[in-house]
Amino acid sequence: MSSLLVFPGQGAQRSGMLAQLPAEVLDEASAALGEEVRQLDSAQALASTRAVQLCLLIAGVAHARLLQHTPDYVAGLSIGAYPAAVIAGALDFADALRLVALRGELMQSAYPQGYGMTALIGPELSTVETLLAEIHSAETPVYLANINADNQTVIAGSDEAMQRVADRIKGNGVARRLAVSVPSHCALLEQSAQALAQAFVPLTKPRITYLSSTRARPIHNPEQLRDDLAFNMCRIVDWRGTVQSAYERGVRLQIELPPGAVLTGLSRRVFDQGTVIACEGARLDTLQALLQEEERRHR
Repeated sequence: MSSLLVFPGQGAQRSGMLAQLPAEVLDEASAALGEEVRQLDSAQALASTRAVQLCLLIAGVAHARLLQHTPDYVAGLSIGAYPAAVIAGALDFADALRLVALRGELMQSAYPQGYGMTALIGPELSTVETLLAEIHSAETPVYLANINADNQTVIAGSDEAMQRVADRIKGNGVARRLAVSVPSHCALLEQSAQALAQAFVPLTKPRITYLSSTRARPIHNPEQLRDDLAFNMCRIVDWRGTVQSAYERGVRLQIELPPGAVLTGLSRRVFDQGTVIACEGARLDTLQALLQEEERRHR
């Protein structure tokens, strides 16, 4: 059996999420960015995509370090791919901070208002794809962004287009607007991804297997991993496929890093056997013991 650490994406953030983190991690992040990161997680600051993404990166890395044991796999949803790459040993934390700061700025400036993301719970993927084909146009762009589960998807696009989709599924599902102010994981961010790719640093081969949430398979080659990180903002996330891939590869322990437990709920639909647990609400020594037991079995 194997273990997997998963890192959440935008929408999981909340104010005060950095408050209890170890001072050394916050000081390290502040030094790398040349600013005090403790000021990024207020409710007012988190209105910024840049602040949200930096907080999720910092929180993910800090909590993963506290676990003190090495997992077999890491994966992250959207911005969660960056702390996953750091913990895998492929991307330096300081470089990740600078890249994520730029990533957030590029995404926010591309669509400062009038766009976002909406979760659709209930309709099957084929139904959603049919609706998007009917509603999408140059004036009302809307795209499939995430495949989270068999009956849970996320769409991205203009407010008007997303509202049209929401109106069409009434009675057959629920549409919930996410706390994301940019249309991630679709063609609208292609130019932003190209700009981020130009600023990217060389990566090293990951020491821990990195599962791509857009390809739903492992990536070992540093150049392919660089492409995956730079362009994940404009590619569809197949989280359902990623978790399924992990389970088929023998993963029976999944631990979700803070904040939140959304990914834990999604994975329980896939894990017929094993343990799926979120850091939040669990004792640190319990999580460490679970990882230690997996390490012992691999010896």
